[in-house]
This record gives sequence, C-alpha cells and structure tokens, in this order.
Amino acid sequence: MESCDMISDNMKYSQIGRDGEEMTLDTPVTELSGVGEVRGKKLEKLGIATVGDLLTAYPRDYEDRREIYTIEGAPLGQRVCISAVAAEHPRTSYIRKGMELVQIKAVDGSAAIHVTFFNQKYAQWALRAGEEYIFCGTVEQQGRRRTMANPIFERVGQQTFTGCIVPIYHLTAGISNQMMSVLTHTASQGCEGELSETLPPQILEKYELMGRDEASHSVHFPADFDEMERARHRLSFEELFYLSVGLSHLKERREQEGGLPFVRHPSEEFFGLLPFEPTGAQRRVAEEVAVDLSSGIPMNRLVQGDVGSGKTVIAAFAGWLAVKNGCQAALMAPTEVLAEQHFRSLSTLLAPVGVRVGLLSGGMTPKEKKEMHRKLAAGEIDFVVGTHALIAKKVEFARLALVVTDEQHRFGVGQRAALSAKSEAGGIGAPHVLVMSATPIPRTLALIIYGDLEVSVIDEIPPGRTPIETYVVGESKRERMYEFVRKQVAAGRQVYMVCPAVEEQEEGGDTPPLDLKAVKVYAQQLQKEIFPDLQLDVLYGKMKPKQKEQIMTEFTSGRTQVLVSTTVIEVGVDVPNASLMVIENADRFGLSQLHQLRGRVGRGVHQSFCVLVTATRNPETMGRLKTLASTTDGFKISEEDLKARGPGDFFGSRQHGLPQLRVADLVGDMRTLSQAQEAARALMEDDPRLKKAENAPILNQVRKIFADTPDIFN
Repeated sequence: MESCDMISDNMKYSQIGRDGEEMTLDTPVTELSGVGEVRGKKLEKLGIATVGDLLTAYPRDYEDRREIYTIEGAPLGQRVCISAVAAEHPRTSYIRKGMELVQIKAVDGSAAIHVTFFNQKYAQWALRAGEEYIFCGTVEQQGRRRTMANPIFERVGQQTFTGCIVPIYHLTAGISNQMMSVLTHTASQGCEGELSETLPPQILEKYELMGRDEASHSVHFPADFDEMERARHRLSFEELFYLSVGLSHLKERREQEGGLPFVRHPSEEFFGLLPFEPTGAQRRVAEEVAVDLSSGIPMNRLVQGDVGSGKTVIAAFAGWLAVKNGCQAALMAPTEVLAEQHFRSLSTLLAPVGVRVGLLSGGMTPKEKKEMHRKLAAGEIDFVVGTHALIAKKVEFARLALVVTDEQHRFGVGQRAALSAKSEAGGIGAPHVLVMSATPIPRTLALIIYGDLEVSVIDEIPPGRTPIETYVVGESKRERMYEFVRKQVAAGRQVYMVCPAVEEQEEGGDTPPLDLKAVKVYAQQLQKEIFPDLQLDVLYGKMKPKQKEQIMTEFTSGRTQVLVSTTVIEVGVDVPNASLMVIENADRFGLSQLHQLRGRVGRGVHQSFCVLVTATRNPETMGRLKTLASTTDGFKISEEDLKARGPGDFFGSRQHGLPQLRVADLVGDMRTLSQAQEAARALMEDDPRLKKAENAPILNQVRKIFADTPDIFN
C-alpha cells in the first residue's frame, strides 16, 4: 500500500521561507507559500505559529482511503474512493442566484456515476473528458442512477489525498483539512532530521520505541495503521514520561523542603463539635490528613468526594488542627458566593471553641479589606476564607501554615503556589496544602492531573440523603416538563433551569443552532409566555460580581422561584429548598458536568429531581444520558465520561499550570502510562534532583513542557 508521501508530487509548496532561507522549526508559518498573513492568523487560533507547531499539531483521527472501489461495487451511504474516467466535459448551470452547479458523468467498466459540485467552479476546468480520476465521497442511489456530491478528486498517478491513510486535523474556519495536510507534509520534509532525540538511548532500547524524527513523520503520514500506532505510542510515551518526571521532581523537592510538624490532637475532640455523626469515609480521610500534618513533610493532598459527601468537614478539621498548633489557615474558594457559604459554616462550627474565622473577598469595601489585611498580618484571624483576593500582594500572614483550595481545577498550580509563598514569607517554610474537588476523577487520571498530590476519596454519602431522581425527556414532553416546574413551585419548592449558551450568538463565536437554548432569550420567553405569574430571574458568567451576588441572594432567600442560568451555578451555594434541576440541550454537556449540575439540588429534606431535555436522536448520546439517569455514583459517571470524551475535555477547560497532552490518551494508553511512569521512577531513584550531567537534557525538556508555570522549578 502506498503512503501519503506522494503529497510532494502533486501540490508542491515551497520548502524554504520567502527570503530564501532554509526552513527550520522556528520558521513562521506565514513564510510558507500559500499561507500569508490572513491564513497565518487563522492558524494561530489552532496554536500554530511556527513550522515546529505544525509538526506537533497531531491528527485527531485518520481516514483509510487505501481501498479503491468500482462504481457498481461501492457501498452506499459511506465515504469511499472510486476510480472512473470523465465521460464528458463538465457542465455548469445556475439553480438560483448564489447557487452554481458543475456536473459531470464518469464511467468505469461496471457502471456510470453522476457527480455534482455545488459552488465549486474550479471543478469546471480541473476535470477533463477522457482522463481517469479517483473520486472520494459518498455514493448514493437515486432511482437507477448512482450519484456523488462534492467529492475530492485527483488524477490517477498524481494522488495526494486518495489511495492512502489520510490524517484528520483539528480545524478552524478558513483552514481546510487538505491545507493542513499539505502544510504539515511541507514542514515534515523541510525539517527532516532536524528534530533532535529527546529520550535517553537506554529508554528507547528498553521500551523498543521509534526514533523521534521517524515518529513525527509517521504520526502524520503513516504507510499503515501499525506504523501509526507505533508512532503514537512513541509520542505518547514521551509526553507521559516527561510529565511523570516533572511531577516526581516537584514531589521530591517538596519532601526535601520540610514542613512544620503539627502536634496531634484527638480527632474525637473535633468530631464532638459536629451536629451530626461523621461517616466512616470522613473519619478515614481525617486520619490521613492528620498523619500528613504531623509527618514533618509538607502535606500535599487531594480530597475528592461526590457532591454532598462532606469535604468541608475535612477542611474544617485541618484548619482546627492548624489553629491548635498556633498557626493560621486559609481556604480559597472560586466564587464569592461559595466563599461566604464556607465562612458561615466554618464560623458556626469553630467560633464556639475560640477559632477566629474571617472573610476576604473582592466585593468588600476598601476599608473592610484594609482592616482584614491588618488582622491577618497581626495574627488576629486564625482561619480566613476568601476568593482570589487572598493572593493579592498586599495580603500578609503572621503564621500561615495551611492552605486549602476548593475546586482545584478552577485555580491551577500557579495560584496555589502564590498562596503557598505567603506561608514561606512568614518564616514557616513550605505550607501544608489541602485540595478539595467535587469533580469525581478516575484514580488513574487523578494520578496524572494531580501527580504531585496524594489522593484521598470520600466515597460515602451522609445517611438520610434521598437520591435524586433523574429523567431523560425529548422535545415532545416539553409541556409536561413545564407543568412539573409549576407543580414544584406550587409545593413551595424552587427550580434551576440551565442553558448551554448565554445568547443566540456568543461574542466572537459561531451562531449556535436554532434549537440551542440561550439563557437571555429563553428567560424572556419563559417569563412572558410560560410562567408570567412566577418570580423568575436570569444568571450568567459575564454579569458583574455584585449583580451575580444579588441574584443568588434572592434565590437563596426564596424570593426567586425559577432561576434560569448557564453553568455558572455548577459550583455554587447550597439552596436546600431547590428541588428541581432542568437542563436544556443536555446532550451538549459532558456527563461529569451534568452530574455536577444535578448536585445543586437534593441539598435539603425534599425529594429532588433532575430532568435532562434533549432533541438528539443519536443512540450513543442517548445511551450516555441514560447512564447518568441510572446512577448517582460520580466515579462511575466520570469513567464513562472519560471513555466518551477523552481527558482533553474532562474539565471543560484544561488543568491550568500542567502541560497539555497533545497525543496521549489516558484511557487507551494505560500500558504506555505504566511504562512511562516505570521509566520515570527508575530515573528519579537514581538521580532524584536531576543533578547528573547526562540528565541535564531531561531537566531542560521538563522545564520546557512546564513552561506555563516556570516558577515551580525555580
């Protein structure tokens, strides 16, 4: 079988810059023939600015076009390649203004096919009667005629995108897959031999890995799928190896720094403060935290638990221990509403035993902030709760020894480090760090994403909580859904209605499909046509903080009966009276995000419900939604979500501060991950700080892939 190496025989893009210099990895893509300034800006949207970027913009999929069918033998309804001779000159006709057709009949020994091009005038002069072409498209049957619309076509013997395995790339408006393939091939040929090897020879030999230069070419233009798999394995191994080495390096450095060892106090003394009996999982995780805090090594622990599992109790326990040891603690939350909720619950729990709890948020007046800054610096506040305001330069602590962050994936390594630095400035050394997340992450993924943290799981829900009933409904049941909303409000309950878009056309984006619920328009429609007699409000992320706070306060107090919102409420305040969550266009969300949204209800004593509204008829999508309806186990849901969507979309946006994985697939590459971690462990056991001269290139490569947060390697 032929490889797509023949690209250079057909569309010959210059392999040198416009100034005549030879191509290098740093050559701007705008210097490649056929690009220019306009296309250069479009490529920038894909993260491609240089020739080197082209080579690391790996295909997201592949299409096998190696098999060439006869017209009669071609299967219907699927994309195939057929070989046929143009039986006539192309004919051009106009259906209406703005719609031009180019039509041609092609034949082979078995049958004829009628090919139509819509608004593709070039086909008129590119196709010539009597010449043999490969047409690649979908064959349809219309009566007795076989047809094909808008196929790719190439003259036999001058093929570029047929008769081979074709890479499929991530694209943006104005950049076609064909253009990406040609540009990437140009880059691959122009920089042949320039990609220096990044893995040590002994690792290449032990794990039988392809060389980097060969892998870079083969991942884009494989001769067969075996070659493609070997190339992807090599590149995945490299990514996971350097990620593992980097995280091990961070962990090793943290353990060498030393932390303030806390004196243990009986856990029962703290549990006695709770107005309820803690679960076995809470007790187990509290013990793990206590062991960390007393070890003399700075704690760096992720506590993950499903919505409502009681993670705040663990944060309170760690803060209580810090204060018992004469130190300060800080808890950073992603929103002011959540910070205020934590402040109230911690004050209620800890103030009676003398813990001075404070609040610091962006919404406070300058005078209030100044007073809180003074109290923190003077040591008059023991446990402060806040937003990003905590990492402001003006904020100083007297004796900060514990840093807690809620919903870690919304902060990132850099912000966590900024708060930690305030502990070191106070002379305590590296602080203890506790990270809380309600996003259930499969353990294998957690080990990568939070590779420098130990992982604890609260896998029990406190007794007495009624499981949320979840239903998947189609558009035909919309009126019944509206009646159910009315019924819940009539019973004195409150309702969330979540939409995937803010308005009908997002700023700088494409127009959403007509059936996509946009929160502003939908809220107006609901108020005017469906619920004119109900108290309804609207909430979305781009609102001013004060406005958002006011709207959430109105809902929390019960004055607002129906809150129409975007996913901004995903991480939010508890509203025990909210009993119904309606999610429009549910097929637009990942399962883990749907699970998070569902967790906004069921916080009180009332039976709660989640209704997933969708117009999709896709069996696979419906299957995913039914999975959510059948279980409330967040970890089982996250496993399904990871299988369906991959780690790149797992959090909606990637984990800030950690390298982005360009090719590794954490579901399909578990064997590669295991090998890469094994190789990283062996390296770090031999040279924990990467001080040896032969490991200097490895340290440089690690620094490079952690370039977004260089401070963590200083």
